Amino acid sequence: MKKLWKSDVELYGIAKRELFVALVGDILDKMGHRHQFLQPQIKPLNPDFVVIGRAMPVLEADVFEEVSENTHNPLMKRPFGLMFEALDSLQEGEVYICSGSSPEYALWGGLMSTRAMKLGAAGAVVNGWSRDTNEILDLDFPTFSLGGYAQDQGPRGKVVDYRVPIEFNGVRINPGDMVYGDRDGVLIIPEEAVEEAFTGAIEKARGEQLVKKALEEGMSTVDAFAKFGIM
Repeated sequence: MKKLWKSDVELYGIAKRELFVALVGDILDKMGHRHQFLQPQIKPLNPDFVVIGRAMPVLEADVFEEVSENTHNPLMKRPFGLMFEALDSLQEGEVYICSGSSPEYALWGGLMSTRAMKLGAAGAVVNGWSRDTNEILDLDFPTFSLGGYAQDQGPRGKVVDYRVPIEFNGVRINPGDMVYGDRDGVLIIPEEAVEEAFTGAIEKARGEQLVKKALEEGMSTVDAFAKFGIM
């Protein structure tokens, strides 16, 4: 199988020009990876947002006060836990992807987006709410969440670890997996499946253009599928 790109950056460019999430999901289905879409409630704040990059998973947990004095865990004395360290660890092309808490407060906001953009991050995907929606939209930073909700995580949640495996409703995300999202959903491509999945999707996308041309010229769907094997 000939590799159609030389780097992640080149792949991201091809994906944004030629692909959409459904195509890659179809290829993963054929590969036997049939449960890779995050739950459909996770949507882009702007329907035109597209996110693609390597996962930087962040583990959040519920708490019930911002700072706990009577605690056996030093982390409980730190507002937001390890959130600042997690955010500052973002590398170029990575996606801040966070899960583990109840959906009662915002896990992402405007200042976090500003810092992530400065670091060259590709976007944010959170298993919960985001806030500062107008600011994020003005920044044009690809953010996927349950939607906008202002309630702060400060006294309600802490980041307890990062660059560790997490899950969204049973979908596992490991560091280095690829995150690909558009208005139709967010897909997790396991690191070991990236090359095969995207190669198949690119080939299918280019084949679909041939099918479209044939249909526009009057070929029946029966004949088109028989000839191209794509529909």
